[in-house]
Amino acid sequence: MTAERIRGGGCGGQCTEGLGFDFTMAFQPIVDVGGGGRPWAHEALVRGLDGQGAGWVLSQVTEANRYAFDQACRVKAIELAASLGMGQQPDTRLSINFLPNAVYQPEACIRATLAAARRTGFPPERIIFEVTENERVVDGAHLKSIFTEYKRQGFHTAIDDFGSGYSGLNLLAEFQPDIIKLDMELTRSIDTDRARRSIVSAILTVCRDLGITPVAEGIETPGEATALRDLGITLMQGYLFARPAVETLVVPTMEFAPALA
Repeated sequence: MTAERIRGGGCGGQCTEGLGFDFTMAFQPIVDVGGGGRPWAHEALVRGLDGQGAGWVLSQVTEANRYAFDQACRVKAIELAASLGMGQQPDTRLSINFLPNAVYQPEACIRATLAAARRTGFPPERIIFEVTENERVVDGAHLKSIFTEYKRQGFHTAIDDFGSGYSGLNLLAEFQPDIIKLDMELTRSIDTDRARRSIVSAILTVCRDLGITPVAEGIETPGEATALRDLGITLMQGYLFARPAVETLVVPTMEFAPALA
Protein backbone atom coordinates (compact mmCIF):
# COMPACT_ATOMS: atom_id res chain seq x y z
CA MET A 1 0.00 0.00 0.00
CA THR A 2 1.62 3.27 -1.08
CA ALA A 3 1.69 6.62 0.67
CA GLU A 4 0.03 8.16 -2.39
CA ARG A 5 -2.94 5.88 -1.94
CA ILE A 6 -3.10 6.83 1.73
CA ARG A 7 -3.13 10.52 0.86
CA GLY A 8 -5.92 9.99 -1.61
CA GLY A 9 -7.93 8.02 0.92
CA GLY A 10 -6.65 4.48 1.34
CA CYS A 11 -10.13 3.21 2.22
CA GLY A 12 -11.33 3.56 -1.33
CA GLY A 13 -11.74 7.32 -1.00
CA GLN A 14 -14.71 6.88 1.30
CA CYS A 15 -12.91 8.15 4.40
CA THR A 16 -12.67 11.73 3.16
CA GLU A 17 -15.94 11.93 1.29
CA GLY A 18 -17.94 14.86 2.59
CA LEU A 19 -14.97 16.47 4.33
CA GLY A 20 -14.23 19.05 1.65
CA PHE A 21 -10.49 18.67 2.26
CA ASP A 22 -7.84 15.96 2.48
CA PHE A 23 -4.94 15.43 4.83
CA THR A 24 -2.16 13.05 5.71
CA MET A 25 -0.25 12.04 8.85
CA ALA A 26 3.10 12.80 10.41
CA PHE A 27 4.59 10.52 13.05
CA GLN A 28 6.59 11.42 16.16
CA PRO A 29 8.17 8.71 18.29
CA ILE A 30 7.62 8.21 22.00
CA VAL A 31 11.03 7.04 23.21
CA ASP A 32 11.84 4.52 25.93
CA VAL A 33 14.97 6.08 27.44
CA GLY A 34 15.27 3.13 29.80
CA GLY A 35 15.27 0.70 26.89
CA GLY A 36 18.14 2.07 24.87
CA GLY A 37 16.13 4.83 23.22
CA ARG A 38 13.95 2.54 21.12
CA PRO A 39 10.58 3.83 19.89
CA TRP A 40 7.94 2.66 22.36
CA ALA A 41 5.22 4.16 20.18
CA HIS A 42 4.63 6.60 17.34
CA GLU A 43 1.95 9.28 17.63
CA ALA A 44 0.02 10.04 14.44
CA LEU A 45 -0.40 13.81 13.91
CA VAL A 46 -2.58 15.36 11.20
CA ARG A 47 -0.94 17.46 8.48
CA GLY A 48 -2.14 19.12 5.29
CA LEU A 49 -1.09 17.71 1.93
CA ASP A 50 0.87 20.90 1.15
CA GLY A 51 2.71 20.99 4.47
CA GLN A 52 0.07 22.76 6.53
CA GLY A 53 0.20 22.11 10.26
CA ALA A 54 -2.38 20.51 12.50
CA GLY A 55 -4.00 23.89 13.20
CA TRP A 56 -4.95 24.34 9.55
CA VAL A 57 -6.37 20.84 9.31
CA LEU A 58 -8.41 21.17 12.50
CA SER A 59 -9.74 24.55 11.37
CA GLN A 60 -11.49 22.72 8.52
CA VAL A 61 -13.44 20.53 10.93
CA THR A 62 -17.06 21.52 11.53
CA GLU A 63 -20.00 19.98 13.30
CA ALA A 64 -21.16 18.66 9.93
CA ASN A 65 -17.95 16.77 9.11
CA ARG A 66 -16.63 16.01 12.62
CA TYR A 67 -17.66 12.35 12.56
CA ALA A 68 -16.25 11.74 9.07
CA PHE A 69 -12.99 13.46 10.04
CA ASP A 70 -12.60 11.41 13.22
CA GLN A 71 -13.18 8.17 11.31
CA ALA A 72 -10.79 9.21 8.52
CA CYS A 73 -8.05 10.01 11.05
CA ARG A 74 -8.23 6.56 12.57
CA VAL A 75 -8.22 4.70 9.27
CA LYS A 76 -5.49 6.81 7.66
CA ALA A 77 -3.24 6.49 10.72
CA ILE A 78 -3.57 2.70 10.77
CA GLU A 79 -3.17 2.26 7.01
CA LEU A 80 -0.13 4.51 6.79
CA ALA A 81 1.51 3.02 9.89
CA ALA A 82 1.03 -0.45 8.45
CA SER A 83 2.41 0.60 5.05
CA LEU A 84 5.53 1.93 6.81
CA GLY A 85 6.06 -1.39 8.58
CA MET A 86 5.14 -0.33 12.10
CA GLY A 87 3.11 -3.49 12.60
CA GLN A 88 6.27 -5.56 12.12
CA GLN A 89 8.24 -3.63 14.74
CA PRO A 90 8.09 -5.68 17.97
CA ASP A 91 6.29 -3.95 20.83
CA THR A 92 5.90 -0.64 18.96
CA ARG A 93 2.52 1.01 19.40
CA LEU A 94 0.49 3.45 17.31
CA SER A 95 -1.10 6.37 19.16
CA ILE A 96 -4.14 8.03 17.56
CA ASN A 97 -5.92 11.16 18.73
CA PHE A 98 -9.70 10.99 18.62
CA LEU A 99 -12.62 13.38 19.09
CA PRO A 100 -14.97 12.03 21.79
CA ASN A 101 -17.73 14.41 20.71
CA ALA A 102 -17.70 12.70 17.30
CA VAL A 103 -18.43 9.29 18.84
CA TYR A 104 -22.18 8.86 18.99
CA GLN A 105 -22.04 5.17 19.99
CA PRO A 106 -18.71 3.58 21.01
CA GLU A 107 -19.55 0.09 19.72
CA ALA A 108 -20.60 1.38 16.29
CA CYS A 109 -17.92 4.04 15.84
CA ILE A 110 -15.06 1.61 16.46
CA ARG A 111 -16.03 -0.67 13.56
CA ALA A 112 -14.04 1.17 10.89
CA THR A 113 -10.98 1.10 13.16
CA LEU A 114 -11.28 -2.64 13.72
CA ALA A 115 -11.81 -3.21 10.00
CA ALA A 116 -8.70 -1.18 9.11
CA ALA A 117 -6.64 -3.10 11.66
CA ARG A 118 -7.82 -6.44 10.26
CA ARG A 119 -7.31 -5.34 6.66
CA THR A 120 -3.74 -4.19 7.25
CA GLY A 121 -2.78 -6.82 9.80
CA PHE A 122 -2.04 -4.19 12.44
CA PRO A 123 -2.45 -5.68 15.96
CA PRO A 124 -5.36 -3.88 17.72
CA GLU A 125 -3.70 -4.39 21.11
CA ARG A 126 -0.90 -2.09 19.95
CA ILE A 127 -3.22 0.84 19.19
CA ILE A 128 -3.60 3.67 21.72
CA PHE A 129 -6.46 6.15 21.60
CA GLU A 130 -5.63 9.57 23.05
CA VAL A 131 -8.09 12.23 24.15
CA THR A 132 -6.73 15.65 25.08
CA GLU A 133 -7.53 17.08 28.49
CA ASN A 134 -8.46 20.31 26.70
CA GLU A 135 -11.10 18.64 24.52
CA ARG A 136 -14.43 20.10 25.54
CA VAL A 137 -16.38 17.03 26.57
CA VAL A 138 -20.07 17.75 27.02
CA ASP A 139 -20.86 14.44 28.70
CA GLY A 140 -18.24 12.93 31.03
CA ALA A 141 -20.22 9.70 31.34
CA HIS A 142 -20.11 9.36 27.55
CA LEU A 143 -16.32 9.68 27.52
CA LYS A 144 -16.10 7.05 30.25
CA SER A 145 -18.26 4.70 28.17
CA ILE A 146 -15.96 5.25 25.17
CA PHE A 147 -12.86 4.37 27.17
CA THR A 148 -14.59 1.34 28.69
CA GLU A 149 -15.62 0.01 25.27
CA TYR A 150 -12.19 0.64 23.74
CA LYS A 151 -10.52 -1.24 26.58
CA ARG A 152 -13.01 -4.08 26.12
CA GLN A 153 -12.02 -4.26 22.45
CA GLY A 154 -8.35 -4.59 23.43
CA PHE A 155 -7.19 -1.04 22.66
CA HIS A 156 -5.21 1.11 25.08
CA THR A 157 -6.42 4.53 26.24
CA ALA A 158 -4.61 7.75 27.12
CA ILE A 159 -5.29 11.27 28.37
CA ASP A 160 -3.11 13.67 26.36
CA ASP A 161 -1.84 17.09 27.51
CA PHE A 162 -2.41 16.17 31.16
CA GLY A 163 -1.87 19.24 33.32
CA SER A 164 -2.57 21.80 30.60
CA GLY A 165 -6.15 22.40 31.73
CA TYR A 166 -8.15 22.16 34.91
CA SER A 167 -9.98 18.88 34.47
CA GLY A 168 -7.16 16.34 34.67
CA LEU A 169 -7.69 15.16 38.23
CA ASN A 170 -11.46 15.12 37.73
CA LEU A 171 -10.98 12.88 34.70
CA LEU A 172 -8.77 10.51 36.69
CA ALA A 173 -11.34 10.36 39.47
CA GLU A 174 -14.01 9.26 36.97
CA PHE A 175 -11.98 6.73 35.02
CA GLN A 176 -8.41 5.55 34.80
CA PRO A 177 -6.79 5.35 31.36
CA ASP A 178 -3.82 3.12 30.66
CA ILE A 179 -1.59 6.13 29.99
CA ILE A 180 -1.38 9.82 30.85
CA LYS A 181 0.84 12.16 28.85
CA LEU A 182 2.22 15.00 30.93
CA ASP A 183 1.89 18.30 29.07
CA MET A 184 4.93 20.43 28.32
CA GLU A 185 3.54 23.05 30.70
CA LEU A 186 4.57 20.65 33.48
CA THR A 187 7.80 19.35 31.96
CA ARG A 188 9.25 22.63 30.65
CA SER A 189 12.43 23.55 32.60
CA ILE A 190 11.63 20.88 35.20
CA ASP A 191 15.35 20.49 35.83
CA THR A 192 15.48 24.01 37.31
CA ASP A 193 11.92 24.43 38.57
CA ARG A 194 11.28 23.02 42.04
CA ALA A 195 7.51 23.54 41.87
CA ARG A 196 7.17 21.59 38.63
CA ARG A 197 9.30 18.74 39.99
CA SER A 198 7.12 18.55 43.09
CA ILE A 199 3.89 18.54 41.07
CA VAL A 200 5.14 15.89 38.64
CA SER A 201 6.39 13.77 41.53
CA ALA A 202 2.91 13.85 43.09
CA ILE A 203 1.29 12.91 39.76
CA LEU A 204 3.66 9.97 39.44
CA THR A 205 2.59 8.74 42.88
CA VAL A 206 -1.02 8.76 41.67
CA CYS A 207 0.04 6.90 38.51
CA ARG A 208 1.76 4.19 40.53
CA ASP A 209 -1.24 3.81 42.85
CA LEU A 210 -3.67 3.52 39.92
CA GLY A 211 -1.48 1.44 37.60
CA ILE A 212 -1.19 4.19 34.96
CA THR A 213 1.83 4.53 32.66
CA PRO A 214 3.20 8.11 32.49
CA VAL A 215 4.66 9.69 29.34
CA ALA A 216 6.45 13.06 29.40
CA GLU A 217 5.74 15.33 26.40
CA GLY A 218 7.51 18.34 24.95
CA ILE A 219 11.03 17.38 26.02
CA GLU A 220 13.53 19.74 24.42
CA THR A 221 16.68 19.72 26.57
CA PRO A 222 18.97 17.05 28.05
CA GLY A 223 18.41 18.63 31.47
CA GLU A 224 14.66 18.09 31.26
CA ALA A 225 15.13 14.48 30.14
CA THR A 226 17.59 13.76 32.95
CA ALA A 227 15.36 15.32 35.61
CA LEU A 228 12.35 13.31 34.44
CA ARG A 229 14.41 10.12 34.30
CA ASP A 230 15.50 10.75 37.88
CA LEU A 231 11.83 11.06 38.87
CA GLY A 232 11.16 7.66 37.35
CA ILE A 233 9.75 8.50 33.91
CA THR A 234 11.27 6.44 31.10
CA LEU A 235 8.83 7.23 28.26
CA MET A 236 9.40 10.63 26.65
CA GLN A 237 8.40 12.55 23.52
CA GLY A 238 9.74 15.80 22.13
CA TYR A 239 12.05 17.62 19.75
CA LEU A 240 15.09 16.49 21.75
CA PHE A 241 14.57 12.99 20.36
CA ALA A 242 12.81 13.62 17.04
CA ARG A 243 10.51 16.05 15.28
CA PRO A 244 7.33 14.82 13.60
CA ALA A 245 7.95 13.60 10.05
CA VAL A 246 5.27 13.37 7.37
CA GLU A 247 4.58 9.78 6.26
CA THR A 248 7.85 8.63 7.83
CA LEU A 249 8.84 6.72 10.97
CA VAL A 250 11.76 8.65 12.43
CA VAL A 251 14.60 6.92 14.26
CA PRO A 252 15.05 8.89 17.50
CA THR A 253 18.47 10.12 18.56
CA MET A 254 19.99 9.46 21.98
CA GLU A 255 23.42 10.94 21.22
CA PHE A 256 22.85 13.93 23.50
CA ALA A 257 22.88 11.89 26.73
CA PRO A 258 23.99 8.27 26.49
CA ALA A 259 23.66 7.97 30.28
CA LEU A 260 19.89 7.94 29.85
CA ALA A 261 19.90 4.80 27.73
